[in-house]
Amino acid sequence: MPGPGTDHSWAQSLLLHSIDVGLVLALTYLVLLIIGERRTLWMVRGLIVLMLAAAVSNRLGLTLLSFVLEKLVVGSAVAMAVIFQSEFRRFLEQLGRGEIVQLFQGQRRPTPKPDSVINEIVDAVKELSQNRVGALITLETNGPIDERDVSVPGVQLNAEISKELLQTIFQTTTLLHDGAVLIRGSRVVAAGVILPLSERTASRKLGTRHRAAMGITERVENCLCIVVSEETGSISLAEKGGLYRPLTSTKLKQLLEERFSPVVDREVVAPGLRNLGRQFKSQGRVLVSRFLRLPSSTSQEKK
Repeated sequence: MPGPGTDHSWAQSLLLHSIDVGLVLALTYLVLLIIGERRTLWMVRGLIVLMLAAAVSNRLGLTLLSFVLEKLVVGSAVAMAVIFQSEFRRFLEQLGRGEIVQLFQGQRRPTPKPDSVINEIVDAVKELSQNRVGALITLETNGPIDERDVSVPGVQLNAEISKELLQTIFQTTTLLHDGAVLIRGSRVVAAGVILPLSERTASRKLGTRHRAAMGITERVENCLCIVVSEETGSISLAEKGGLYRPLTSTKLKQLLEERFSPVVDREVVAPGLRNLGRQFKSQGRVLVSRFLRLPSSTSQEKK
């Protein structure tokens, strides 16, 4: 019959395995928070399947299959690091600043904008487009844009947004027309902001405003950029380095409402994992308490 020492080693082994599983769950939870979009979650799931297959084949002693799967896992991980470089850059920056708790809080959802604010923006863009007045409007989504991400921060305004204000700023007779307007919430934070240009090879039909819109959305994930072409009056929307063009004012309004809606097109992965984490936490406490009580119980048996 197994003695007290066997029970103690079994409990210790179970505790170590529980800690191991808990760390894997925490890492998986963190990855799903960093990459929360539905279209990218399938890639993460595919990588997890490859990792599980590699672990199972290694456990079963399938040497060749395990070797191939491990190489596939490494290659897939490198490819994902390149594809999601902005997300991993944010992760490494937070980790370097010691913001461990913020990592597990995930990225905040876009702050919902009132319909009146979106209407003011769309009406202004529509008028500018009809009059062929060039414009560049940057909208913050999840958080404020760091001044280090722009070339020139521009002139601080901190004014309530209105169609008339936006139209006035971009008139060629004003000093602030040659630059971008920065909108935060329902206020125009600054005007005359000079944005970094995209380094991507773009079409020759795209001007400096389009390249600037692509550049800021490449560098800063939490923003959108509306462009009105001075030559053609066409409307474009930049997001994550890409351009939606040409757009009608109705389509622009639809895209803005989708981006700033409280219900974002993201797969809800965190709540289920939170419940799983709570259950694992409670079970872990029970295991730890049992493990800590083992020495005293065994000593009593010896007595």
